[in-house]
Amino acid sequence: MRMTLPDHAGSALGARSAGSLLTSRALRWVALLAFSFLWLAGVGKRTGAQTSGEEYRVKAAFIFHFAQLVDWPPEKPPGTDHSLILCTLGEDPFQGMLEGTVAGKAIGNRILRIRHLGEPQEMQACQIVFLGRAQSKRIPMLVATLHNAPVLTVGETAGFLDAGGMIDFLLEDNKLRFEVNLEAAESADLKIGSRLLVLAQRVVGESHGK
Repeated sequence: MRMTLPDHAGSALGARSAGSLLTSRALRWVALLAFSFLWLAGVGKRTGAQTSGEEYRVKAAFIFHFAQLVDWPPEKPPGTDHSLILCTLGEDPFQGMLEGTVAGKAIGNRILRIRHLGEPQEMQACQIVFLGRAQSKRIPMLVATLHNAPVLTVGETAGFLDAGGMIDFLLEDNKLRFEVNLEAAESADLKIGSRLLVLAQRVVGESHGK
């Protein structure tokens, strides 16, 4: 005999399944965060090349999860290929690691693509821009170049948030952490998810977003 569930029971199961999915995603994100702490704990004991490689491998994974927890405004131009473009400027600090670890992965209904830019003017075509240490002296100018465009800026230098950057990596006691400038993101019409804000070491303008 075939059994059917009452409508309210089916709805409850559907809600429970959705809740389980969200919980699973949250647990994976927390696990990544905890794993990065353990992984980088031994970085200081290894060679400089190993240190750099491991640090940027973890940063690549973090940026992928940042992209999952940020909402961009709907695209206005027709004919988009549904790509989400992650860009670096100048010499690639990831040394090809982005192509090997996150390129081609899905973010919602979009596919993550990698571009390495030579000129700051090209950043307008990106959804995410990583500005590495080599750009530290130009950070204020580079961030200003975007003029509140819907581009998530991610950096790794002191003062990045003060210059208007949105997410800044910190390496404290060989543990990778990050800070968020919520005001800068909101000014660019980007919505940063609450799970990302909870895991941030510091949030600038948090009361403004409530």
